[in-house]
Amino acid sequence: MPTLTTPARLEPLIAYLSDLRGRATIERLRELLAESNVTLDDVHDFVEFDHERYRRNLLAIGAWFEILVICWRSGQRSPIHDHAASTCGLKILEGVCSETIFERAPCGQVVARRTQDMVTGQVCASQDADTHQVSNLQPDGEDLVTLHIYSPPLRSMKRFSITGNTVDEYRPQTFEFSGGDGI
Repeated sequence: MPTLTTPARLEPLIAYLSDLRGRATIERLRELLAESNVTLDDVHDFVEFDHERYRRNLLAIGAWFEILVICWRSGQRSPIHDHAASTCGLKILEGVCSETIFERAPCGQVVARRTQDMVTGQVCASQDADTHQVSNLQPDGEDLVTLHIYSPPLRSMKRFSITGNTVDEYRPQTFEFSGGDGI
């Protein structure tokens, strides 16, 4: 199986991230994603969906970053989560992304404070204890594809429940590609 090549429009971004000697700031990730002109066509070889849950597809990785193409079918959402000791920036490449921001209530439970819908080209970012959920709440047949940068790579995060004080450690599954046929 052939190895996938890095999309040309992402080469400057990957070169910058490869030179990092520490964690990227949230402001810098927002800026990098906002300035990038990457499109869905650029990352099409990394677009792979799962019918059961959203799918994290690895595009590039280095000591202080990872870049993922995350694919969401209608109705799929991330768990309510934080980013532990990582900074995350995401850019919508296709579809409508609904991000719900959560805060802790005095009793310790998480409470949804606001949801914003973002469309192709928009960027958002979060880090550390920032708690959110990312969803594709659009009708059947309307997919969502997002480009994510984590600095450093996200290896675990806290996952929260709205039905109590439940918090657990979660290790997200990431898929690596060796060819354009998917996994």
